[in-house]
Amino acid sequence: MIQARILIAEDEPAIAMSLEFLLRNAGYRTQIAPDGEEALRSAQSFQPDLIVLDLMLPRLSGLEVCRALRADPQQGRLKILMLTARGRITDLERGQAAGVDAYQVKPFSTQDLLAQVRRLLATEEISHAH
Repeated sequence: MIQARILIAEDEPAIAMSLEFLLRNAGYRTQIAPDGEEALRSAQSFQPDLIVLDLMLPRLSGLEVCRALRADPQQGRLKILMLTARGRITDLERGQAAGVDAYQVKPFSTQDLLAQVRRLLATEEISHAH
């Protein structure tokens, strides 16, 4: 079975490490990017199938990262799950306009996050060999 690759773009080390632990235990290959610029670099080198993208990141915000990824033809199939502590409708609409596939509002349960990840990855066959 091909392992899906998930990039975790999260600047809070405790959250990043717990997400990595959760996703690796679920059978995914993971990589962590602590800021928006590193998230864009990692998206090129790691070629993830999905990115768990924090909205509030240093250097480039999650929305800026999302817009840059959506503008890149090489990243067209990438699924984006935005993590945010801001669950207001205007925040969600801005994310949708930037190309976010799904939202997970903090705090979240690990089961909810895994269900979102599985749903997003199930909507597309993993098209490249890992």
